[in-house]
Amino acid sequence: MSLRARLIGLVAAVLVISLAFGALVAYLNASRSVRTEMQSALLVGHQTIENAIANLPGAGDPRRELESLVASFRGNRHLRVTLTGDAGAIAAPPVETPPFGGRLPRWFIDIVGVPPVMERIPVQVAGHSYGAIVLETDPHNEILEVWDQLSDTLMVLALFCGLSILLIHLFTGRALRPLARMGAALERVGRGDYATRIEEPLTPELARLRDSFNRMVGELAEIDADNRRLHEQLLILQEQERRDLARDLHDEVGPFLFAINMDVAGVSRLLREGRVAEAAGLIQGIAEAVGRMQQQVRSMLGRLRPVGLAEFGLAGALDNLVEFWRRRHPEIEYRIDLAADCEALGEPTDTTAYRVVQECLSNAVRHGPPGRIAVTIERDAGSRPDRDTVRVEVSDDGPGMIDTVPGFGLRGMAERVKASGGRLTFANRPAGGLAVTAVLPCSTGERAFDILQTGEA
Repeated sequence: MSLRARLIGLVAAVLVISLAFGALVAYLNASRSVRTEMQSALLVGHQTIENAIANLPGAGDPRRELESLVASFRGNRHLRVTLTGDAGAIAAPPVETPPFGGRLPRWFIDIVGVPPVMERIPVQVAGHSYGAIVLETDPHNEILEVWDQLSDTLMVLALFCGLSILLIHLFTGRALRPLARMGAALERVGRGDYATRIEEPLTPELARLRDSFNRMVGELAEIDADNRRLHEQLLILQEQERRDLARDLHDEVGPFLFAINMDVAGVSRLLREGRVAEAAGLIQGIAEAVGRMQQQVRSMLGRLRPVGLAEFGLAGALDNLVEFWRRRHPEIEYRIDLAADCEALGEPTDTTAYRVVQECLSNAVRHGPPGRIAVTIERDAGSRPDRDTVRVEVSDDGPGMIDTVPGFGLRGMAERVKASGGRLTFANRPAGGLAVTAVLPCSTGERAFDILQTGEA
């Protein structure tokens, strides 16, 4: 059911329940009111007749007085008065009809349930009996009065119910119309149209929803723009890495392969001529060329993938990285504080954390040199287990960042962290030096890792 139908049904149900309760109260009041009115009319009539009989003169024939007494009840709405005997005078109440015609419903008379009551008053004057006066209540007119009141009440309630339902129908239709437009706007956003905005004036409640919607769409547009920019940068990095690999293969590996090829040809020629001693010298040259190529290939692999990360884990890879810089700068104090629950974060997170530390160490040594570099990796518990984050902080006591505009290394590191679903901050320390902090999700997902490694989207 729609919201409009639910509201109308709810109001209709409340009105029906109210009507049923009102009908019950009206029934109880009507029955008691009619019964009380009949008893009161009978009591008044009884006292009137007894007083009139007591004042009748003893001489003469009192029948004329009795007929006049009965005739005085004509016009009474609730009593039928009859004089028994030869005179047989009757005073019947007028039969009233509903204001809009028709007859009083029989079922309503049965529901009220007040039957006529008859009372007989004997007439004794000066020791002579002149019959009796019979009083009989007639509740018809009183029940009709209750029916008229109930009919008027029902008509007012029906009018109120109809107007209420009509107003609810119109008001909810007008109130829900902006929600329908907002639903259409959400569909456009779902299709990727982030330029969609809702600008029409709305009620305060819907205005807050409109403002939240516009902010959400604006943030989605920024995220989409960032994703496109990241994708472009990843493609650029991919092409740059391919050019670097091609240059290294051409400039470094290519000459060695050419030299090996020439030496192999020379060895073959010398062996055919039986000059074995001279061939041994060429074979030694081939071995040296192969060794140089192995070193070059290991260097290329180290740029493509952290050395020792897959074999020894994050702790071992960081130790190798620090040892690399310690051999070159032994005067710097290196400290690594890796929490026990951060030694196996998964390949994507481990790789991102390693790259952050690698870039920070390189920047610190190149722009310092500092006297001390501290690396801290710890886990920050979130509100849910699947929302835990890893905080990677690298700080030094060097000169800090002099230029307010970050360099290419920091920008590239920030883009890498952002692509993995984290955030990167850096600022000069009050005591001197630079502090770089990266907050990474514990599970960055294989898809993000693939994009970082291959540049594909």
